[in-house]
Amino acid sequence: MRQLQGKIALVTGSTAGIGAATAAALAAAGAHVVVSGRRTERGLAVVQRIREQGGQAEFTAADVTVEDDVARLVGGTVERHGRLDIAFNNAGGGGAFGPLDRVPAEAFAEVIAVNLTGTYHALKHEIAAMRANGGGSIVNNASTAGVRGTAFGLGAYTAAKHGVVGLTRAAALEAGPAGIRVNALITGPVDTEDFRRRIEGTPGALEQAGAATALGRIATEEEVADAVVFLGSDAAGFITGSLFGLDGGLTAGVTAGTMGRPGGGAPGRERAGGADAN
Repeated sequence: MRQLQGKIALVTGSTAGIGAATAAALAAAGAHVVVSGRRTERGLAVVQRIREQGGQAEFTAADVTVEDDVARLVGGTVERHGRLDIAFNNAGGGGAFGPLDRVPAEAFAEVIAVNLTGTYHALKHEIAAMRANGGGSIVNNASTAGVRGTAFGLGAYTAAKHGVVGLTRAAALEAGPAGIRVNALITGPVDTEDFRRRIEGTPGALEQAGAATALGRIATEEEVADAVVFLGSDAAGFITGSLFGLDGGLTAGVTAGTMGRPGGGAPGRERAGGADAN
């Protein structure tokens, strides 16, 4: 079912992982997708794969920490296609790993810039574009770090993602009268190339990450992508300001699989975060 036929969609941080899978899913649902990120070669490869599957896509290089880049990205999309209907603000990343009293201020600021300020830049220009065409749907990737703390040394990431949750709620209330819906994904551990790389030095980490969820496994990229397609469609027409859980029950409480382990979490899980570095 091509429930997004004729829609124009934009995905930040979509040169790999969750973002790339979401771009492909949006295209498969009928949308024309603007793939975006800092890595041009990988972005063009994502576009090529989408086109080989019969989808419509193009690539625009942009760094979400630079507002002029975001303004050019959104403005160019509207200039070429006349509108913007769906946006998935996925660009982000961890970094600044360690106790807050040991994290350099510069590293803390970088994490805030890509995860929180980058989302603000995107929202600012996406909302303006969607107001002009009478509405749209925006989805922010907030991660479980947006609704709970962690003892794994991700204070900066946690602060940034809590901020994304706040921005999501504020934007939903402000933009709702213009027909613009804004929601956030609360993603838990997702089986991406980046996640695998981050935990490869921790024996049993993948199994522990799965055991921490009620479903006993971590999510696939495609499951996250499907949620974005749903939130971008008319089927989600009355959903806004929501925190859409994609964590396998991780934030519901402590599972039997985590009993006996300090913190009830998996080493390296939160370190991978819920979003892709662009």
